Amino acid sequence: MRMRNENVVGYEREVEEEEEEMEMVAARGSPQQQMKLVVVGYALTSKKTKSFLQPKLVGLARNKGILFVAIDQSRPLSDQGPFDIVLHKLSGSKWSRILEDYRKTHPHVAVLDPPDAIQHVYNRQYMLEDVADLNLSDGYGQVGVPRQLVIEKDPSSIPDAVDKAGLSLPLVAKPLVAKSHELSLAYNMVSLQKLEPPLVLQEFINHGGVLFKVFIVGEAVKVVRRFSLPDVSKRELSNNAGVFHFPRVSCVAASAEEADLDPCVGELPPRPLLERLARELRRRLGLRLFNLDIIREHGTKDRYYVIDINYFPGYGKMPEYEHIFTDFLLNLMKQK
Repeated sequence: MRMRNENVVGYEREVEEEEEEMEMVAARGSPQQQMKLVVVGYALTSKKTKSFLQPKLVGLARNKGILFVAIDQSRPLSDQGPFDIVLHKLSGSKWSRILEDYRKTHPHVAVLDPPDAIQHVYNRQYMLEDVADLNLSDGYGQVGVPRQLVIEKDPSSIPDAVDKAGLSLPLVAKPLVAKSHELSLAYNMVSLQKLEPPLVLQEFINHGGVLFKVFIVGEAVKVVRRFSLPDVSKRELSNNAGVFHFPRVSCVAASAEEADLDPCVGELPPRPLLERLARELRRRLGLRLFNLDIIREHGTKDRYYVIDINYFPGYGKMPEYEHIFTDFLLNLMKQK
């Protein structure tokens, strides 16, 4: 007897699980039953679905009365569900319109997060404005943003624009649209003309080769260390030329949690500072699911810079994310 194709078996299993989930949703009749089951409709890319909806999260969620149900993008959203929460990370104006219309007709459903608020942090020209306006400074430290310049076209004009803006080399070049995590490090003025606009140029700040990823899930704040680009000395700056490309900083090296780091470099930012920053940015950005890439200027104890904001980041890499995220969803329902 021939073995059945593993892909077919796997697909049938997924279909059976999906049908079982929809039967559970349809079975929600009385208000008492609805209180016991939280249905989260999700619209994610296949890559995000795989990294986020890991078996441990799905299993824990079921035990807590939370059900994740895939949204069928080929069908009207209003015909699906009923959902208590819609979790999404899709791009495009069509999806944004669909979601905005759904929010208006289903005000009782919590949408994570508003499309317009998400679009705001996808554009690096505006992404860090709220941090800069915040100008956070208290007894625990100062938080700012690197000086930056937006270049929309004509790479030949970049050296002159950089000179007029008074920016110092080296410069980090990032795509203007934050859906790409690629970045480049430019060491001299001539090499700037090799960059491809539209982009943002940020002054590179030496930070000991370590950055802090601050994950925010509602009111929960979790911080982890990651290796980053190494410091650039004046000697290296004078001896190097050209543009060095990096697929993404997080690919330069993985977690720095277990590394034997100099305390001046590896010490986490003060918890009260991070909590205040997260609280202020939640309010200003109108988002509940995002993370901050923060660096500490090398040679200082309390001067921090937010260099990037990411919406719905890779929570699967955050320690204890299953418990943090399911608790967040349950608290969201209590607040409703």
